[in-house]
Amino acid sequence: MAKCINCGQESILISKFLNLCAKCIKEKFEKVLPQIRKIHAISHERFGLPAEPPKSEDGIKCDFCINECIIGEGEKGYCGLRKNDGGKFKAPSGERGNLSWYYDSLPTNCVGDWVCPGGTGAGYPKFSYSEGPEYGYKNLAVFYHGCSFNCLFCQNWHFREYIESKQNITAYELASAVDSRTSCICYFGGDPTPQLSHAIKASRLALKMNKGRILRICWETNGSMNQRLLKKMLELSLESGGCVKFDLKAWNENLHIALCGVSNRRTLENFAYASEWIKYRKDPPLLIASTLLVPGYVDENEVYQIAKFIADLNPEIPYSLLGFYPHFYMPDLPTTSRNHAQKCREVALKAGLKKVKIGNIHLLGNTY
Repeated sequence: MAKCINCGQESILISKFLNLCAKCIKEKFEKVLPQIRKIHAISHERFGLPAEPPKSEDGIKCDFCINECIIGEGEKGYCGLRKNDGGKFKAPSGERGNLSWYYDSLPTNCVGDWVCPGGTGAGYPKFSYSEGPEYGYKNLAVFYHGCSFNCLFCQNWHFREYIESKQNITAYELASAVDSRTSCICYFGGDPTPQLSHAIKASRLALKMNKGRILRICWETNGSMNQRLLKKMLELSLESGGCVKFDLKAWNENLHIALCGVSNRRTLENFAYASEWIKYRKDPPLLIASTLLVPGYVDENEVYQIAKFIADLNPEIPYSLLGFYPHFYMPDLPTTSRNHAQKCREVALKAGLKKVKIGNIHLLGNTY
């Protein structure tokens, strides 16, 4: 049990590391902002990463994501992947990326498995090999080391330990990993955002090398990328039958900054932009959303507001509510309760969405 250092409330639903309750974050943001900046600095600097996106007066600007770092000589960008070395970027490129990859048998535990071709046969026969789940086929899972956010509850936080490593895999090498039983590629991480030039090039090569057969290009992302890059992602997924999966972590911007270190403005703008592409392909769904139900922070109201935002764009967009497992800097919080998850699903449906699923059911606890 932790205590909010602003209001004094004690609860098992308050993170000991953050030491702030959701109400104070939302309603007393300017007052608690110094604490938020402090804890994000501690968590980022542990891995040799900048406390905040650098804004050097005489640096080089990176425009890959919302952070728009201006990196001074010898400095790193917020993601840790770009460094100003003598006035030039030293970083992964379209040619070489810092990543790991592996094969995952289909159907897999993808966020979109309940609506995508690999898990359901959606889009058959143009985009799926089977009328049902694609048993016997596999996904090429591509994990990019690096992220534009700093989520305190990150389930894959270990990637931060590999940002400095020389995991240089060329776009051609990655594309060549696609074999005859690979029916989709999914980019995730970390997040693909800081290395989208590499993912886009590898995707184009893979599609060219496998022309005339099904090969879907999919993404799992925080959605913070430059819109010109999102457009290329959408084009690849639209053409191939793949999905773009946005993780909408919170609705309230203050809460999003507290939990993830970065605003959600760009993510919401990009999600709205991506929704405009749904008209070009309805089956399988091009756009999918998900939210991790972090106890004490991502409550029913947060989910309702996110769901209403999605429904106002298009009520047919699939939405997954994911069970939380205590991890990284929030190991003291409980797992999401079944009651919490069920109520969040009910409010998402009430907001107007037609397709809402509770994921990670095996993680759900009983009570708070």
